[in-house]
Amino acid sequence: MNRTLDERLDPIYRDVLRRNAGEEEFHQAVREVLETLGPVLSKYPELGEKKVIQRICEPERQIIFRIPWQDDSGEIHINRGFRVQFNSALGPYKGGTRFHPSVDLGIIKFLGFEQIFKNALTGLPIGGGKGGSDFDPKGRSDDEIMRFCQSLMTELYRHLGEYTDVPAGDIGVGQREIGYMFGQYKRMANRYESAVLTGKGLDWGGSRARKEATGYGTVFFAQQMLKAKSDSLEGKTCVVSGSGNVAVYAMEKAIQRGAKVIACSDSSGYIVDEKGIDLDLVKRIKEVERRRISAYTESRKHAKFVGQQPIWEVKCDVALPCATQNELNGKHAKLLVENGCILVAEGANMPTTPEAIRLFRDAEVLFGPGKAANAGGVATSALEMQQNASRDSWSFEYTEQRLEEIMVNIHRRCYETAEEFGSPGNYVVGANVAGFLKVSRAMLAMGLI
Repeated sequence: MNRTLDERLDPIYRDVLRRNAGEEEFHQAVREVLETLGPVLSKYPELGEKKVIQRICEPERQIIFRIPWQDDSGEIHINRGFRVQFNSALGPYKGGTRFHPSVDLGIIKFLGFEQIFKNALTGLPIGGGKGGSDFDPKGRSDDEIMRFCQSLMTELYRHLGEYTDVPAGDIGVGQREIGYMFGQYKRMANRYESAVLTGKGLDWGGSRARKEATGYGTVFFAQQMLKAKSDSLEGKTCVVSGSGNVAVYAMEKAIQRGAKVIACSDSSGYIVDEKGIDLDLVKRIKEVERRRISAYTESRKHAKFVGQQPIWEVKCDVALPCATQNELNGKHAKLLVENGCILVAEGANMPTTPEAIRLFRDAEVLFGPGKAANAGGVATSALEMQQNASRDSWSFEYTEQRLEEIMVNIHRRCYETAEEFGSPGNYVVGANVAGFLKVSRAMLAMGLI
């Protein structure tokens, strides 16, 4: 189902496949970008001559290490840790840390590669990186998670710094985990370097609106997509996959902006509430009680729980995939199109398969790729770094205002770049090309890096 690559880019992609065997998610992320760069090489042939694309596709540094830790019963476990420092042309490496059993080098490289362009689109001085471990935090005690985080940071701290690499949270890593990692970094480095990690608690250097930022930003971007078509979120029915941090705050902002959210999900299935999702109830179930989303129907008897089925079969105007990579495939895309969906914006990283993206484009469904639509999280992390550097603290309202301004500017860059390169309305082209050009210009200015 892949489109044919430009003849100048096909050998580059084949070399990526050869050098990174078995890393399917990384291959997918690279190909999606390369498919949009043919017109860029025609306009700027020096980028091909200087092999900028080949350089961007190769991480500057890949760190793999073991993480030994002891559980509450005294049993020793060994996990694997990763940090891929992909590109620092625009600033220190910046990207989240993921704890999940599925984590391997290919997953971290795909996330880090996407992060290069996402961070570039924010307009802030941050490069691209990503990290994580195959550790599963589910069912672990606070003490076990603390010991794991301390063991991880004992190795990783030597590779970090506010001017070198600044991790944040991701799946499985929230304020608790960031706290444990920051505490160990402070002990190992013997300095209080607030800006070395983002996603911190408000009492010790965190930014207001950080936990809301990715979900809020996704909705801000979706709103701008509709505005460009003289439309709005007001009165639209909305389906959001997931019920974690990104999904919860995407639902919150969508509701605030006039949409009616009728469904959300977790790994066990999804709930439908035609009267509109009770967000406070979802927050209590997922953030306080830490139960399955099916518990929603205990309090809202009219709501329906559907187990082990795709949420995309629910009829909606707006779909926000906010769970995980490749969760929305071609079959799901057909369902959304047939049911009249007019907009899809990615709150997660690469949740939509290439086949699904093409189906949305063919049906003229507005599609916002994650590297643009979910850039609000890293943008607010960079704002947290600014506050730490100036020993300052901003209000929630001011931080949210800055976030919305950044998302409006990202939309403008993507929209205008897509038009400039002959693909009006194609936000995938706009996001890839705008991010790529910003990084490429910096790399050329710095010589052979």
